[in-house]
Amino acid sequence: MNEEVEVVCPSCSPKIEVPHDVLKSGQNIIVQCQECGNVHPTTIERPKNANVKVIISRGEDSFSCIHRMTSEDVVRVEDEMIIDDEVADEVYPIIVTAIDTDEKRVNAAKAPDISTIWGRAIDEVIVRISIHKGRNTQAVEKRVPGGYEFTIGNNDKADSIDFRVTKIKKRDGTFLSSRGTVVEAKDIKRVFADEAKRQGWGEGRTAWSMRGKGRSW
Repeated sequence: MNEEVEVVCPSCSPKIEVPHDVLKSGQNIIVQCQECGNVHPTTIERPKNANVKVIISRGEDSFSCIHRMTSEDVVRVEDEMIIDDEVADEVYPIIVTAIDTDEKRVNAAKAPDISTIWGRAIDEVIVRISIHKGRNTQAVEKRVPGGYEFTIGNNDKADSIDFRVTKIKKRDGTFLSSRGTVVEAKDIKRVFADEAKRQGWGEGRTAWSMRGKGRSW
């Protein structure tokens, strides 16, 4: 299967790039227009590599690495990226939190213009949870994968404490409180919850207890 590129066609589209099949690669590239079938030489601009510094935060710690990109790559704040640190032979999923160029901090830029990408690791995150116990509130933390889901109205557990999620504050500042709403851990600023008390012996109905209902043993 031939490589496909988009270049101008001197026969049918001298100003707008259209799809072509590459018939001959190398220094003297020959292509065939998919629109009119014209065969002609052309030049293809290949993206160049750009090595970009990335500073990654995980909890209270941070570290830096170099990520290889192409000159055509565009990075935006809030993008999710996979950072491949070839030196340490590690891969880090992150959310981009800031982008620095030589002149200023921006919301988006092409890789060659970027001096530093700032990101937050989302492969594993620490979620802070405020659990209400009567008049008291206990702060706990739960270390989970970034894709771990918290559901408002559902029970969960942290530090041996069972709790029911009542409200979630996202990292963008919004509060959610509708029952059944699901938020991934990587997007959470804080979880608010009530302590979920376990049922004591004899509380509730079990299959065993129901067997004896209406009978004298």
